[in-house]
Amino acid sequence: MSSSFELSDRHQSVLWATIRHYVATAEPVGSKTLAQEYNFQVSPATIRNAMGRLEKEGFLYQPHTSAGRIPSDSGYRIYVDRLMSPDDMGNEQIIDLYTQQLDWNTYNLEVLLKRATQILATLSGHIALITLPQNPRDCLRHLQLVPVSEKQVMLVVVMEGYQTQSILMDLAIAESEDREDSEEFIAEELQILSNFLNHKLRGKSLSDLSSIDWVELDREFQCYADILKTSLVELEKCLHQPAYTPILIRGISEALRQPEFARVSQIQTLLHLLEEEQDQLFPLIFETPESEDDNKRASVRIGSENSLEPLNICTLISARYHQGDIPVGSVGLIGPTRMLYENAIALVEASADYLSEALS
Repeated sequence: MSSSFELSDRHQSVLWATIRHYVATAEPVGSKTLAQEYNFQVSPATIRNAMGRLEKEGFLYQPHTSAGRIPSDSGYRIYVDRLMSPDDMGNEQIIDLYTQQLDWNTYNLEVLLKRATQILATLSGHIALITLPQNPRDCLRHLQLVPVSEKQVMLVVVMEGYQTQSILMDLAIAESEDREDSEEFIAEELQILSNFLNHKLRGKSLSDLSSIDWVELDREFQCYADILKTSLVELEKCLHQPAYTPILIRGISEALRQPEFARVSQIQTLLHLLEEEQDQLFPLIFETPESEDDNKRASVRIGSENSLEPLNICTLISARYHQGDIPVGSVGLIGPTRMLYENAIALVEASADYLSEALS
């Protein structure tokens, strides 16, 4: 897409209609079809010109010279980000369906999650994935600041499960005449700071690392505050890499009947990823969506946006579920890029909401 091109209302309407028709039929779309089936109130020639411009900008393409046009990954991205209407009406119905079919007083967690995965696959018609929950191991047990040299300190963090992580910090602290810069004095200051951090953070989650009220520090310790804030944020990123847990998968046979999976080689590489390389798939499913908008809690990776080659013809939609405030697992769908995104996103988000509520 050229940086100067702006989608007009007509371009957006034509792109929306092209995607909706192609999702429903899996057939390339022509201008006459759009003119007949959608209320554009303009001639097929005008629609054809709009489709030609959309193709030039990379939102549509022709699979064959004589065929109509179909959406590209970029076209679907515009649709997801700007054109589709959120499907929130079914959220309560989806949660009610899970509630009716899953008895948390009778079955163990893995059995229940397997059934939830099957329900999601049946409702969506796509490959459904739910990761088994991680233990909430990211609660903080102890923090300690350890002097390494005159200008360097190591922050050591011990997690509830006794996992440890550390980060080295440079102390760019200005010297003053009334300050004793002896090793003993610095060690005492670091111990006081360690006590402060433990008082604030022991037993809390990693997300609390960046929310310390540094104003409570006495004035003589404020020189450490900026250094610690930066280091704690970096440490949170390191510690927040989730440990791999098995992924429950359902709906493969039904989803692979879609025409996009007609080539045997494509099926084989996708199956190999799902069955043999879940450790590569897990980080994509567990990722945090880039958007800060609360209404976009799901992460949507379309076609070539997926870093794993077997998923380049697929869309991966995922959302994390929580135990309390801690993300412990993820719900996902894999299907062809030709999918009804508003329905699929709503299903994933509602499923994650249900699991979060059930676990909490």
